[in-house]
Amino acid sequence: MTRLPSVLRIFAMGALCIAPAAAFAQADVAFDGLWRPSPTAACEYTGADGGALKIEDDVLYGVENRCTMTQPVNVRDMAAVLYDMECTGEGTEFTGRAMFMTAADGGLILVWDGFAYKYDACEGDPVIGTVTTSEEIGITE
Repeated sequence: MTRLPSVLRIFAMGALCIAPAAAFAQADVAFDGLWRPSPTAACEYTGADGGALKIEDDVLYGVENRCTMTQPVNVRDMAAVLYDMECTGEGTEFTGRAMFMTAADGGLILVWDGFAYKYDACEGDPVIGTVTTSEEIGITE
C-alpha cells in the first residue's frame, strides 16, 4: 500500500473538512415575501407608511427606499443571513449591514445598526380594530 506524502495527506484531510462547510455556506434562507410591521399594516401596498415591507430577488423595498442585498453570509446554527446593503431613498444613497432572521413564529427579524425589528408574514387580512399607536385613537400628546 502506497502512502501519500505528508503534505498531500494534510491537504486531502483539509479538503474533506472544507467540502461540507462549503456546501453549508451555499444553503440559502429565503426571506422573499411581504412582511407587515404591525397587525393593522396593509399588505396590499409597499413603499409608504402603513404598508408592508417587501423582499424580492435580494432587494428590500421599504418606506420610500430600496436596498440591494449583497454579499450574503450565513450565520452559523441560525436561520439567519448577514447582508451588505446598498440603498437609495429620499434623494440619498447609503450603505449598511443588516441581519435577516426567521423568527420562531415564522415571521422576520431584521437587525440593522443597533435596532431589531419584528415583522409578521402577510397572510390574510390585517386585524380589524387593533390599535397599535396612540395616534390611531386620537391621542396626540
